[in-house]
Amino acid sequence: MDPNARVSANIKLVAEAAGVSRATVSRVMNGRATVAPELAERVLTAARALDYAPSQVARSLALGRTATIALIVPDLSNPMFQDVLRGLSLAAGADGHRLLIAESNEQVEDEEVLALEARRRCDGVVLASPRLPTADLERLVPQLAPLVLINRKLPGVPSLSVDYAAGIQDLVAHLLSLGHRRIVYLAGPPPSTSNRERLDALLHLSEQGNAFELIQVACGATFENGHAVAGAVASSGATAAVAYNDMVAFGALSGLHELGVSVPGQISVTGFDDIPFARFTTPPLTSAAVPRNTLGNQAWRLLHAQLTGQGAADATDFRPRLLVRGSTGRTNG
Repeated sequence: MDPNARVSANIKLVAEAAGVSRATVSRVMNGRATVAPELAERVLTAARALDYAPSQVARSLALGRTATIALIVPDLSNPMFQDVLRGLSLAAGADGHRLLIAESNEQVEDEEVLALEARRRCDGVVLASPRLPTADLERLVPQLAPLVLINRKLPGVPSLSVDYAAGIQDLVAHLLSLGHRRIVYLAGPPPSTSNRERLDALLHLSEQGNAFELIQVACGATFENGHAVAGAVASSGATAAVAYNDMVAFGALSGLHELGVSVPGQISVTGFDDIPFARFTTPPLTSAAVPRNTLGNQAWRLLHAQLTGQGAADATDFRPRLLVRGSTGRTNG
């Protein structure tokens, strides 16, 4: 061993140099205010002289924190959730936190296991569009806190939601203004709260003075789901289709094109979310824009407030913005 080799600094050497206990060094380096100022200064002086800094792992163990948070999503292939992820990751990263991501792949039975496992590894959890039944989610809240919900509301739990009813109302008003009176809804996953909110809004609007006839087609949340029901849409007799989300609308556009059905000549199609590809489809997709990055950014603000002992608002709602493009037109019927 080289006698001139420098010994790596550690907490024991700092304690000896400062003439204090290792516990005192630990408290000072972890920023705890239970150490007398003169002792703290001696420790910091010794640490600087020895070029010592505690490892992140050791610091996390001492503080009982990991500086890591978790995001649980039902479908990571959906650009809607990718943008929420980006907004959350950038905001948390700016405050020195890393992000762990888990996907339930639309499997309700997997969500609880993923969420609990993530919470054991992280300081807090963000659940995006959880599919769990309300009773199960309420039961889990104490085990998952600090917790933020996106697209789901529970009393006393900070949440961020989109006013899907308002978005549907704007889409339907647009279609009615074009003369459409027979509308088919390409329904999303049955466990999805946002799907139920969209459908409830459509049912409510269809019952207001017989404004239009509503047809429902069981579909899903993916491009493949939308493509698979194109035939049912074409044969429904509807002059307009409202898709659960943009991915479903993309699939429907592709399937209708393959069947020789003109959009919007024979049927108008709308999506929901306004993901980045929506304006590049053929024709460009009419949609209701959701502030995806903002949802992620604000989710961190709510979670960070809990982590730092501040109060967090129970619920914040965002209204979608109607974007009219070439996939909707006046009915010929």
